Amino acid sequence: MEKEYPDDSLDKAPIREDAVFGEIREGGVNYRDVGWKGTTALMMKAQLGLGVLSIPQVFDTVGLIPGILIVLAISGMTGWSNWMVGVFKRRHPEVYGIDDVGRMLFGRIGFEVLGAAYTLLWIFVSGSGMLSVSIALNALSSHAICTAIFVAIAAVVGFGLSSIQTLAKMSWLAWVGTACIIVAVSTVTIAVGVQGHPPAIDGVVPEADYKLFNSPSFAEAMAAVSTVCLSYAGTPAFFNIAAEMKDPRLYTRALAISHSIITVIYIVCGTVVYYYCGSHVASPALGSAGALIKKICYGIALPGLVVSMVLLLHLPAKQIFVRMLRGSKHLTSHTLIHWVAWLGSTFAVALIAYIIASGIPVFSSLVSFVGALFGTPMCFQPFGCMWLYDNWGSGTSGKPLSWWFKVCWSSFMVLAGCLLTIAGTYGSIVGIIDSYNASGGSSAWSCANNDV
Repeated sequence: MEKEYPDDSLDKAPIREDAVFGEIREGGVNYRDVGWKGTTALMMKAQLGLGVLSIPQVFDTVGLIPGILIVLAISGMTGWSNWMVGVFKRRHPEVYGIDDVGRMLFGRIGFEVLGAAYTLLWIFVSGSGMLSVSIALNALSSHAICTAIFVAIAAVVGFGLSSIQTLAKMSWLAWVGTACIIVAVSTVTIAVGVQGHPPAIDGVVPEADYKLFNSPSFAEAMAAVSTVCLSYAGTPAFFNIAAEMKDPRLYTRALAISHSIITVIYIVCGTVVYYYCGSHVASPALGSAGALIKKICYGIALPGLVVSMVLLLHLPAKQIFVRMLRGSKHLTSHTLIHWVAWLGSTFAVALIAYIIASGIPVFSSLVSFVGALFGTPMCFQPFGCMWLYDNWGSGTSGKPLSWWFKVCWSSFMVLAGCLLTIAGTYGSIVGIIDSYNASGGSSAWSCANNDV
């Protein structure tokens, strides 16, 4: 709504009241400026950068048919969760992030726990994004300089670009990043299909040994499921994206387009690459067609990897920033407090992600662990609880069969989320132990080439 203040020229500037950001004045920061097309790009980038390069490795672990079924199952479950974000946001416009949902459902404890889990998840995953950028730079430069320097360069770039204040201004980056990742993945998929076999090893071309069904251990299977869950783990970020939409009524349109495209890419690219490479598939998958195609694909994918890192840094920084200044004029006004809080948030998140990325041994397995422990429960359990919160209070008498089906589905989401969290965390811990026993872990701030 629009209203005017009579005192002076500044106060006469029209303002809009927003349930999250408060007064949005002309000349201030307008967070509510993302169109549905920009929302589509942001949703795709929040998902696509997380796991598309790991899907062929999942198929290698469990087999092609179980792998496809797992992707479809997780896609369906997270698709419903994503839809619930839009429904809940329209019913409760004051919700900005999943921590606000935690407060509504479970009080102050829920607010703190889900807020901390959200921030921790994205900081760790953005650290993984920094490593992905360093891998691309190593691949393109043939390890021209120390890997630790490449990670530091990624951190500096991440801090600078993640400090763009609104998602509307970042949406063009999301389009560029999404296009680059899709083109890179499509390139390696086509190259592998044309090549018709895995890349040569010491001059010998191995046979593709894909399996329709594999026999992984329980821990390996659960780690693979956790990888797929992490590939769709952009769900909690959709609250923040929806909060900055011009018209939240178009949320479902953006979701349907983005989620469908993501699932098709995961299945088609994962299937083709695994079919031709089998157990020789590279992880990340961009290296599955040989050295030349690998450099080409990383060159195409580099902007997309950078944008993924930037968006994943921006989201937790914005969460911290809004929490600090919510309810004050500094949230949307260009004051000194506003800029100190915003740049302080982005710098702190980028610095912590850099320290984690460079300083913790067995990092890839640790990210899998954090994804299972924090990512999975933020994609399933809260959303079943959200539906029950909005619909159970009216009582159960006289409810149609369809209502009871929705109750059962919501309860299933809670129980399945708990099972996946426990089992996935167990599988990730076993993976960390096995990796450390095999290699002794990686050293902190290592100069070793991570493009292997």
